[in-house]
Amino acid sequence: MKPFIEHFNVFYSYRFLLQQLVEKDIKLKYRRSFLGYIWSILNPLMIMMIMVIVFSNMFRFEIENYPVYLIIGQTMFNFVNESTTLSINSIMDNAPLLKKTYVPKYIFTISKVTSSLVNLLFALGAMLLVFLVCKVQFNIYFLFIPLILLQIYVFSLGLGLFLAQAAVFFRDVQHIYGAVITAWMYLTPIFYPITALPEKIYKLVVTFNPMYFYISQFRTIVMEGKMPSQALILPGVSISLIVLIIGIWAFSKTQDKFILYI
Repeated sequence: MKPFIEHFNVFYSYRFLLQQLVEKDIKLKYRRSFLGYIWSILNPLMIMMIMVIVFSNMFRFEIENYPVYLIIGQTMFNFVNESTTLSINSIMDNAPLLKKTYVPKYIFTISKVTSSLVNLLFALGAMLLVFLVCKVQFNIYFLFIPLILLQIYVFSLGLGLFLAQAAVFFRDVQHIYGAVITAWMYLTPIFYPITALPEKIYKLVVTFNPMYFYISQFRTIVMEGKMPSQALILPGVSISLIVLIIGIWAFSKTQDKFILYI
C-alpha cells in the first residue's frame, strides 16, 4: 500500500505538467486550421456519411438506424486507434527532455491517451447530432456511458504503456502495430453486423476482441434503450483492468533501461 501511495504522490505532483502536455497535443493537432476544434465534430460526421453511403448501398446491411450504429463503433474504435498509436512514440519523442532532467516517464504516455480522450469528448458532439437527426430516444441508461468511456480509457492506457516501453527497445513495433490495428478494425463490428461473420470468427470476436464489449455496451444503451448485460460489462471491466496491470508492470520493469536506448 505504501509504494502505491508514494507513486500516486509523485504522479499528483506532476499533474500540471500532464495538463500542459495534453493542452499542447490538442493545440498542435488543430494548429493553423481555419475551423480549429470544429473539425473534431465535422471529421467523424463526414467519414460517417461516406461510410453510410458505401456500406448501406453496396452491402445493404439490414441494420436499423445504421448511421447511429456506425458512428458509435467508428468513434469508439478511433479513440483506441489514436491513443495507442500516439503512445508508441511517447517516450522516444521526449528523449531530449528525459536525458536532461527527471520526469516520470509514464507522464508522456498518459498525456497521449488523455489528449485522445479529450478529442473523443469533442467527437461525442458529432455523435449527439446524429442521435438527434435519427431521433434516438434518450433514456436513463445514458448515465452509464461515462463508465463505458472509463473502461475504454483504462484499456487504452494499459495498452499504450505496454506499446510505449516495447517501442523503446524494438523500433519495429510501430510498423507491426499499424498492420495489427488494421486487422483489428476489420475484426470489430463497426460497419457490419456481428452476425455477418462466419461462426468460427464470430466466436473469436465475441470472446477475445475487447472492442466488441465496449462498443456493444454503448449500442445497447443507445439503440435498444436498456442496460447492457453483465455478459458485456464484466468482460469489458476485467479486460481493461488486466491490460492496465500488464501495461504498468511491463513499463515499470523496463523504464530504468530507457536511457540506454533513447
